[in-house]
Amino acid sequence: MLNKIKLWKSSQKTLTLNDRVEQVQKLPIPNHIAIIMDGNGRWAKKRALPRIAGHHEGMRVVRKITMLANKLNVDTLTLYAFSTENWKRPKHEVDYLMGLPEEFLGNFLPELIDENVKVCMIGNDNRIPDRTKRAVEKAIVETSSNTGLKLNFALNYGGRAEIIEAVKKISNDVKNEKLQLVDIDDECFSKYLMTHHLPDPDLLIRTSGELRISNFMLWQIAYSELWFTDVLWPDFTEMHLLEAVEAYQRRSRRFGGIHSEESKK
Repeated sequence: MLNKIKLWKSSQKTLTLNDRVEQVQKLPIPNHIAIIMDGNGRWAKKRALPRIAGHHEGMRVVRKITMLANKLNVDTLTLYAFSTENWKRPKHEVDYLMGLPEEFLGNFLPELIDENVKVCMIGNDNRIPDRTKRAVEKAIVETSSNTGLKLNFALNYGGRAEIIEAVKKISNDVKNEKLQLVDIDDECFSKYLMTHHLPDPDLLIRTSGELRISNFMLWQIAYSELWFTDVLWPDFTEMHLLEAVEAYQRRSRRFGGIHSEESKK
């Protein structure tokens, strides 16, 4: 079996990007891919560059991965752009990170529109600078009629904060008799989350070798397939995304149950 896997991996390396795309499209594609884009700072440090250089390079990768996800007919691509914990970083780095959405959308919004990509966002905008909010809001409005990939930025987002906010809203609706306790279940709770308009992630990718979730979509990834790589985000390529999707396609998703074949034994 080990030899077969080695042969398969060797054969994959000889395929072109288009060949790999065609191969991947023969099997079910994840409906929603979520990515924790990690490793920008370490990428820059390895090159004796300031951390912001890594963030800038990471922005360029976002474009490539977005275009490929759209080509694969992925429904939703969620990118963990800035967490509620990232405010703890040095002010100059935070300021730069807050400017990246404006730069990214300023450069690539026409292309996103042409490619039928729809921009959306989850997160709390109460601390986000006005210029950043204006850039994101403009992109959301100008792509609102697009019907292709949903490019969902998680900006000033934290999974625990999202759940707490949902509990407050539910409690208020129960108090005001808009909701009955007996009606609260998984489906009901999901409707109070920021992602109520999106499917739960089928595949969660984290780059840079870290093996943790970092407060990202804690409710939504309950049954997501997890894929970790040592590759730093600025080095993440279209081939790496295809590798993650191929790994997803080789897995058996049971959602707590068993396969029909197993049930016959």
